[in-house]
Amino acid sequence: MKKHLSIAGCILAFFISFRGAAQEKLNLNMEDVDAKTNWPKGWKMGSIGRNESLDSKLRTSYRLDEKVHHAGKYSLQIDWSDTPKEWTATSYVINKSFKGKKIVLKGFVKTEDAASVGLWMRLDGEGGGDNGFDNMMDRPIKGTTDWKEYAIELDYDGEVVSKIVVGGLIIGKGKMWMDDLSISIDGKDISVAPVYAKSAYPADADTAFSKGSGLGYIAAGADKITDLTNLGLIWGFMKYYHDGVKQGNYNMDAELFRVLRKVNAAANTGEANTIMERWVDGFSKQPECNNCLEKPNKEDIQLQPDYSTLFTEGNLPASLVAKLDYIKANRTKGEKQYYNAPAAGVGNPGFAHEKKYDDSPYPDAGTRLLALFRYWNMVQYYFPYRHLIGENWNNVLPESIPDFVNAKDELEYQRACLKLIARIHDTHANLWDGADALVKSAGAKLPPFQAKFIEGKLVVVDYYADTLNIKSLVKPGDIIEKIDGVPVQELLTKHLPLAAASNYATQLRDICSYRGWLLRSDKDKAELAISRGGIATNITVPRVTAQRNFYSFESDGRHTKSFEMLHDNIGYIYPGKLQDNDLDTIKETFENTKGIIIDLRCYPSSWMTFTYPEWFTPKPTPFVKFSIGSNTMPGLFTVHDGPRVGKQSKHNYKGKIVIIVNASTQSQAEYVTMALSTAPNATVIGSTTAGADGNVSEISLPGGLSTMFSGIGIQYPDGTETQRKGVKINKVVEPTIQGIKEGRDELMEAALKIIKS
Repeated sequence: MKKHLSIAGCILAFFISFRGAAQEKLNLNMEDVDAKTNWPKGWKMGSIGRNESLDSKLRTSYRLDEKVHHAGKYSLQIDWSDTPKEWTATSYVINKSFKGKKIVLKGFVKTEDAASVGLWMRLDGEGGGDNGFDNMMDRPIKGTTDWKEYAIELDYDGEVVSKIVVGGLIIGKGKMWMDDLSISIDGKDISVAPVYAKSAYPADADTAFSKGSGLGYIAAGADKITDLTNLGLIWGFMKYYHDGVKQGNYNMDAELFRVLRKVNAAANTGEANTIMERWVDGFSKQPECNNCLEKPNKEDIQLQPDYSTLFTEGNLPASLVAKLDYIKANRTKGEKQYYNAPAAGVGNPGFAHEKKYDDSPYPDAGTRLLALFRYWNMVQYYFPYRHLIGENWNNVLPESIPDFVNAKDELEYQRACLKLIARIHDTHANLWDGADALVKSAGAKLPPFQAKFIEGKLVVVDYYADTLNIKSLVKPGDIIEKIDGVPVQELLTKHLPLAAASNYATQLRDICSYRGWLLRSDKDKAELAISRGGIATNITVPRVTAQRNFYSFESDGRHTKSFEMLHDNIGYIYPGKLQDNDLDTIKETFENTKGIIIDLRCYPSSWMTFTYPEWFTPKPTPFVKFSIGSNTMPGLFTVHDGPRVGKQSKHNYKGKIVIIVNASTQSQAEYVTMALSTAPNATVIGSTTAGADGNVSEISLPGGLSTMFSGIGIQYPDGTETQRKGVKINKVVEPTIQGIKEGRDELMEAALKIIKS
């Protein structure tokens, strides 16, 4: 739901693994070139996609230009003319913090036939997180332009910002040249800006286990799983409730590894419990506090803390339970703590000081167990949708321990992580970076056609590429019954546990996408059993290497233009291509139309949550409430009123508004749908949306893995939550197999019918 989150999120996901050392000499002018690669040192290139290496053809789109430059010897050129539906970006990372309140990026840009170009800058916190972002997409550079200097200015806080990332960006086709970048902090060039000395924490000085636990084996019998479960519960509770930990006095990874060794060697549960109680005794004693309990209004409570079996009678020794209860009762208040600094102005968790242990993609057994404990407790205490997971999250911890401690290689470990992530049922949550073995196991090739589940069947709907005679082999509307001899339903059963998504519709969306598991393989050909017109046949189709530009073919709707006038005086808006400055033209063009169709089967490229409702909704109207967690009492979530949309005006739009949604409507698109629905003449049609809304919180897991989850809860003013179930729909309309055969967009037809009626 953030501004330009579609591009920001993708840039974040692609570049999050770039871990360059802090540069002594910055290379913002791109003049320091690696002689072997002929590429400016410190710069990275990339486009939308996940864990896929840049192929040689893609690399040719980026080069140093010795002939066209603003100053010096070179400029950095991006030629993106052959992939008009993609975006691409370059990045440069500065791993330092500085004193100051304002940061300004300046740079010279030249363009040729560009759809949308800009500089971009993102400020990352210690645990990731967007502490400031701008990609100029509200003021893009378009067409053919000569050298001109552009600037981006953001608020800056050296205490929370640990990394500055800058670069150039193209959305759609075109060329851009970038040269002479500079960064200043409060008017001082970054090369002479004072470095910010961050608070020194005792936890940072505890480096005894900087490479991992050193434990190669952990017992995972029934009794030991009980001990390890209790250890995970106590460790997570201490991490988020103990004042000394909150203040940064303890490195909780190292603390876990120390006590884990002893628990692993314990002869029985009684001995393990004694070890854990002595471990708790080793933390500083909190002073008594008579006013530490958080007391929100009962009607504002969305979710109470859940301590699993920590305080269940008979599970742990009474003396240990009493000590944990004392810590809970005498915790101090505070918005921030060492392991969680919530995003300013939003409140979603900012998980800080979480070591990535990225020296090896296959961590040792103790570090793998840390991955489970870390993620499980983050969900337990900071996931606003814990109550919507669909199963008892408390059972997931003991059930998952064998998967993590027994994982015999990199692939099994990554599968264990994704299986765990998938169990929270959040489309924002996946393995977004670092899972190379898992991605490779899916295969690099797939047939060059699109398939989707229609009426419960896997149906060919379109083509990624007109290649290898594919259009003569399969036709839109063909039903795929088997793939390489295996029934589609059997493949679904196999792959669904790793399909991380909020609901079944979105799982199906992802599992048969070009990045999904269903159609990918390393085989050059696919043996398909298909049904066409009721006649079954077996065919062999070629597979091609999956390409990033396949992504752009998977959007639904009429996405050739951002807006256009249809027949019968009906307007059409496709937010996936909108720019912020399109609104004035749209108002003028569509003012007297019968109605407007807003096709949100895409991710908005414009921040339209408040601007369009000002035109559509005749008075300020509530459209959302937020559920936000607590650092004083982790696990508690309270509901807060959100902003209003709409405006009292004589010039509000009077025609009908139809909003089209489906499983491609996700996150900001769902938030926008909620806002647009406040218009008195609005109708939402379509099918279940992705059910993942709220600003995302980034999570690092051992082995260099990166994931996220929805960090704040989103609900309608009446309390209806959008997570998992998606937005409210007035009329359910879904495509049919017959409609696919006939090349019809049945949702568009339904929208036109509503406006004409």
